[in-house]
Amino acid sequence: MVHHTISASSSSAPRASNRITVMNRLLRYFCVACIVGMLASCAIRPSSPPPSTVPSAPPDAPMPPMVDPGDAAPLPPARQSSRSRWVPVRWAELPGFEQDAMDEAWNAFTKSCERPGRTFANLCSEVRRLSLGTPEEQRLWLRARLQPYRVEPLAGPNAQGAEGLLTSYFEPVYEASRVARPGYSAPIYRVPRTLGQRKPWYTRQEMDVLPEARAQLAGQELVWLADPLDALILQIQGSGRVHVLEADGSQRMVRLAFAGTNDHPYRSPGKWLIDQGLLRGDVTWPGIRNTLAANPNRLQEFLWSNPRMVFFREEALSPLDEKFGPRGAQGVPLTPGRSIAVDPQSIPYGTPVWLASQGPVANLQRLVMAQDTGSAIVGAVRADYFAGWGAEAGDFAGRMKQQLRLWVLWPR
Repeated sequence: MVHHTISASSSSAPRASNRITVMNRLLRYFCVACIVGMLASCAIRPSSPPPSTVPSAPPDAPMPPMVDPGDAAPLPPARQSSRSRWVPVRWAELPGFEQDAMDEAWNAFTKSCERPGRTFANLCSEVRRLSLGTPEEQRLWLRARLQPYRVEPLAGPNAQGAEGLLTSYFEPVYEASRVARPGYSAPIYRVPRTLGQRKPWYTRQEMDVLPEARAQLAGQELVWLADPLDALILQIQGSGRVHVLEADGSQRMVRLAFAGTNDHPYRSPGKWLIDQGLLRGDVTWPGIRNTLAANPNRLQEFLWSNPRMVFFREEALSPLDEKFGPRGAQGVPLTPGRSIAVDPQSIPYGTPVWLASQGPVANLQRLVMAQDTGSAIVGAVRADYFAGWGAEAGDFAGRMKQQLRLWVLWPR
């Protein structure tokens, strides 16, 4: 307090002069700081282009006009892949083209555009815009942008007839347990840690009987199913959904997605039953189940007849994921009734395909997308039709075996 009082009693002129001096100094410091700040700011900017040269996002360009070339336009030359010949045709050759529900097919088309090949990448912006288009606009776009080609084998008895085989696959849905317990004794395995150390890895039978194989599988169980036949079906289909009972009693639905194999060839267990004289005619999963129920002592032989084992990885199922199938070989989710598995050496992934098949199971004339493959899907006119998931799809897929015709729709 005394010091403060003495300071206050100083004369007023020196105090004013000192105050001006201090203010002038502060002003100089402030100006210098501003100049330094501006210089520093200028020193940073050259690392980015000047504002006038920064490219701006171009506005959405209008879609080029769609003009139907009509039947009078000359056809392009034939094309050839390593396993098929593509013969150009008129759109009128495609059976049922005017009647197909294009909006259903467009969902699968836009899925393919999530991972398009180079051939279709430039068209995907138009495909996405037409997601809200009318079926007539979508059909006109196909005619304007694409050319249909009939798929034929390069050689053989069907080289001119161009008829092949259509089968079907699905995503099974099963109850499962996270741990082995009474009623759940069929394991589904993740990829073994030693898979790459031995090629091919152990066969299905060796995994069941050899101590060294069983030791390498211990702890690799993802879930346990109730029926070993269900486990085989899951492995043949390559993916599935399981309603898992966890060790703590909670339940949740997950997807088991294909993660690898033991590198052994697939052999048809159904054909084995026929060769053994146990099955005639009804080569469907219901027929196979009935045969094994009548011959339970042959079940283990039946399972071992296919040496190929498929390993899985677990994927969470979001509400959106539940509306689509698993990811196919193209890397996009499959669409029920609109995705097919093909031989990629005949038809590239992501190609729109017109499919026609008539038979006792279904009459199909529709636009589908080549989005998957399978070990048994080999040849020019060969396709596996994704039916969806669950028991109804499984029944359809188990009975489907019909003649097939295919047309690829390729950019002009």
